[in-house]
Amino acid sequence: MYNALNRLDNILFRPVSIAPLVVLRLAFGSLLLYSTIRTWQEGWITELYIEPSYHFGFFSWLKPLDANGMYMVFLLLGLSALGIILGLFYRISALLFFLLFTYCELLDKTYYLNHYYLVSLLTFWLILVPANRWYALDTLLFPKIKSATCANWHVLIFKIQLSIVYFFAGLAKVNPDWLFHAQPLATWLPGKYDLPVLGQWMHYKETAFLFSWAGCIYDLTIWLFLWMKRTRGPAYVFVLVFHILTAILFPRIGMFPFIMITSTIIFFSPAWHKKVLAFLPFSTSVDTYKSKGNQRPKWSMYISATLFIYFIVQFYLPLRYLQYPGNLFWHEKGYRFSWRVMLIEKNGYTSIILRDGVKNIQKEINQNKYLTAFQRQQMRSQPDMILQFARHIGDDFQDKHGYAPEIYVKSRLSLNGRRSQFFTNDTLDIYALADPMNNNWILPLKKR
Repeated sequence: MYNALNRLDNILFRPVSIAPLVVLRLAFGSLLLYSTIRTWQEGWITELYIEPSYHFGFFSWLKPLDANGMYMVFLLLGLSALGIILGLFYRISALLFFLLFTYCELLDKTYYLNHYYLVSLLTFWLILVPANRWYALDTLLFPKIKSATCANWHVLIFKIQLSIVYFFAGLAKVNPDWLFHAQPLATWLPGKYDLPVLGQWMHYKETAFLFSWAGCIYDLTIWLFLWMKRTRGPAYVFVLVFHILTAILFPRIGMFPFIMITSTIIFFSPAWHKKVLAFLPFSTSVDTYKSKGNQRPKWSMYISATLFIYFIVQFYLPLRYLQYPGNLFWHEKGYRFSWRVMLIEKNGYTSIILRDGVKNIQKEINQNKYLTAFQRQQMRSQPDMILQFARHIGDDFQDKHGYAPEIYVKSRLSLNGRRSQFFTNDTLDIYALADPMNNNWILPLKKR
């Protein structure tokens, strides 16, 4: 066992060129800065965090700041992204960006996207790797940190993380809806008829099947080809084509295609990254600075163990849905944080009924008074958000009247082209139940 751990340490702490980390810092940091500026310019800070009167927070105690506070958050995000790019007070900049970005991400489930989660993970690792030891202002302020090399794990961590994203995104597509019914692409693509050139093919079912199977195969295999030297170049061409096409067809997916295009450059060889750095102004070759050799830290075993535990968690999260019976796309237990991208299309309605048992009256809650249109759209099909909002309504009623109401949810939805069916058991008072999900509140999905 000790010998195996020792060999693993030799692999993880072997010195390698720092060039891939530096290029990743520059490219990914630039994307973070652009995304932050874009959010500000598009007015999304106000639209997403200030105007809504209610937020579906991941934690009840986590709340948005006031308008000035939220704009200050995004100002600091922009400055910290700039700090990452310049390598100026780099670790502080990376830490600040990670904390503030993750804070914004956790404020409202409505806006959850896989790539937000990925940005949090990648910026977390940027804090821990020494991407500021070359072509960074920190090397001018602190010359002793300058180095041409880093530990192998500093680069491997990003390659393995991205491989996990691709693999589980592909594995999630191995399901009957995606492969045998081309859903939800068969529902979405006909609406793209106005696209230049491609639009004329979007209404064919064969196009949906082609894209479905190609997407599944791409995600399951592209990471393997990126690892291999002989296939890396052609594989990256596929990365460009696939993600640019995805961005054109589905602009609402946001920055995800560009995050993958930018971050997967880490797979290229150190020689390729050195050539990139050579084109930059004020750049000197990293080869002019000699490596200090393999300097394994005393706590290397702990680093190895921590990395091992981290990746165990990364494998568990996408597979945790197996703990829950029923159709994952229907009840969505274990859906988030599992690299499931563009797999669900639900349509229908969700009404929340509040009954005052003392006065023996009931009414349907006007969701428009509490939620934005996008919040209502996202809530209607996600049980945990429905429960969260129902409890908010119930708590508000109880605070005003001194006794608890009864709350029922009447919902009918269709999933991925199926006929619509009742989603919830509308005879259950979900406000009185500690865990409605374990009381058959969500009705089973019928077969096609």
